[in-house]
Parts: sequence; structure tokens; C-alpha cells
Amino acid sequence: MIQRALSNKIMEMVTKYPVVTLTGPRQSGKSTLLKSLLPGYKYVSLEDPDMRLFAQEDPRSFINTYSDQTIIDEVQHVPELFSYLQTHIDEAGKEGMYLLAGSHNFLLMQSISQSLAGRTVILKLLPFSHSEMKQGGILPETVDEEIFNGAYPRIYDKNITPTDFYPFYIQTYVERDVRLLKNVGDLSKFIRFMKLCAGRTGQLLNFSSLANDCGIAVSTAIVWMSLLEASYIIYLLKPDYNNFTKRLVKTPKLYFYDTGLACSLLDIKAVSQVATHFLRGGLFENLVINDFLKNSFNQAEEPQLSFWRDKTGNELDLLQTVGNKQIAFEIKSGSTYSQDYFKGVSYWAKLSGASPEQCFAVYTGEKSLKTSKGEVIPWNDF
Repeated sequence: MIQRALSNKIMEMVTKYPVVTLTGPRQSGKSTLLKSLLPGYKYVSLEDPDMRLFAQEDPRSFINTYSDQTIIDEVQHVPELFSYLQTHIDEAGKEGMYLLAGSHNFLLMQSISQSLAGRTVILKLLPFSHSEMKQGGILPETVDEEIFNGAYPRIYDKNITPTDFYPFYIQTYVERDVRLLKNVGDLSKFIRFMKLCAGRTGQLLNFSSLANDCGIAVSTAIVWMSLLEASYIIYLLKPDYNNFTKRLVKTPKLYFYDTGLACSLLDIKAVSQVATHFLRGGLFENLVINDFLKNSFNQAEEPQLSFWRDKTGNELDLLQTVGNKQIAFEIKSGSTYSQDYFKGVSYWAKLSGASPEQCFAVYTGEKSLKTSKGEVIPWNDF
């Protein structure tokens, strides 16, 4: 089993909170991780219709049956259970009583904010990070293969090809999760919406264009985008608002939580297609930014990430705020260093007063380089 970077944080929080909540995409490894870390805990899944009915119709008996040291999976299916959990844990006054897992961020957070606020820590588990795959000896040999395969554990654990895994993942997600969150009448149009989103990976989000191409209203596109965000399919990277110039772009950029899923939606069916695909640069950018997200979540921190772009086209791919300092990253899919890699970084650094020590370029080459404008880092060593 691959060691997950979030493991230590989970074990630490079990000693500090009565409830530890773990959320993230379906099949990111939540249940497997919790059961492996705490083998002495009972396990119950509310995905099971019988257990769900038990929790819904007789929550007091359910709590009496699972009164302590229990992992409750897909807990968002029974939101009325949270009030009973609140009363029970307040009376018990102990730490480490429950570990809750769920894949619907919106439904889960809604229930937690109403009943368990202050009683639980909320952790997020995404598919494997680059370093987890590297340390586990399962890292794909090339960047293109890493983009194409994605990072869902089942692909590596069961040796499933991405072309077998992702279409069924998408089908299951649309038929089950989307209908649970929102009554979407035309599922085929929703899948087309997802595919159109994949074609905009790493680009500024334009709801009007997206809605027009899909043949839906802008209001519907906004609702559907929220669904994709709530179920950990898509996230939006916000622009940085530091007012070095008043002509700043204020539109977010669109990314997928997993590049393998994006490739499937783009109908990329082989690793060889990635190298020549018109979105390879955007997919590599997505891969790198995903690792920033994963590293933050694995430390129980909210990512302090943004991008910078003005209306004349000057752009910086990624800004990470650490304390009161911003660190700049240009992300390039090329494998040969070029001075142009620091064009956007240097322009931003001049406006912000940042030093070269705050400036980096990540590329697919193999050599680390220190230049007068900043440091060049190979993706594999990032």
C-alpha cells in the first residue's frame, strides 16, 4: 500500500478532536486510508441501502450501535444523523470518536456547519501526489504518461488502463452523483458540458462562451460548474488582485483535479496523443498546480494560490503566498530551457519588487539551473 502524506495529520487530529472529517473525490482512497490507519475502528458505509435506512429511520439506535471509534463512510447521505452525532459526542466529551468520510463537499459541509462546527477538523484527500507515486515506486516513466494516467489509486492498485477506468468513472459520477446534487434533465448535455470544460483546461473561464457552445443558458452553466466544483471534478484558480496596474484580469482559470480525467474527456486514448495535443501545455500546467493543491491539503492547509495576468497579455502562471511573501512560478511543458521562460516572471517581479529568489520556472527537462532571473526546476525533482 502506498504511504499517503496525509496519514500523520489524520493521526494527530484523532487525538485532538472528537470527529475527524475526510472529504475528497470518489475513489481517491479515503476509505482505504482510514481503515488502514485505524484497524481497530468499526466501519460502516451509508452507501449501503440497509445501513442508510437504519441511520435514517432509527438514528438513536444507530448511534447506540456505533457509539465510539467508528468510521462512517459516505455520511452525507443521511444529513439528519449529524444532529444526533452532535448530542452524543457532546455528552461523551472524548476525542477520536468518529471518522467521517464523504465525497460530496457541498452536502457534507452544509451538514457540518449546521451541527458539528467546532467539533471536527476537515481534511481533504486528493488522488496520489507526484511525491507519493515517486516514493511508492509507481511514478510513470514520462510526464506525458503521468498526465494521461492521472493519479487515482485504483489505476495503479488494480493495473487498470486509463481508457478502461475514466469512462466508467465519468458515467458513474454523472448517473449517481450529479442526480443526487441536482436534477439535471439532459445528462448527455451535461457530459458535453464537461467535455467543453476539458477543452478549456488552463484557460480563463468564460461562462457566456461555454454556455453558447453547449447550448444552455448562462445561469445553467454557472449551476453546473458549481456541481463540478462541489464533487471535486473541477476547481477555479482565482486571479491575484495586487494592484500593480489597474488593468488586471479578474476572471478565474479552469483546472481539473485530475489530468487523467481531463484527458478522457478530451478523447485522448493513448499516451502518444498527449505529446502532440494542442492542450499539452495546459495539461502540464494543470498537473503541476494540482501538486501544489495536494501538498497544501496534505498539511491540512488551504492552498494560497493564484495567477496574475493583465489585460495586455502579460501573465504569470502561478503565485503561491507563503506568509507575507509571494513566490512566482512559470510552468512550461518544454524540455529545453529558454530565456523566454522568465518573461512573465520578470515582468511581474519588476512590478512587485520581488527578488530572483522568489522566481521559478518548472519544465519537463532534466537539469536544474540557477539564472540571474530565477531558478529552473525539472518537474521530476519538483
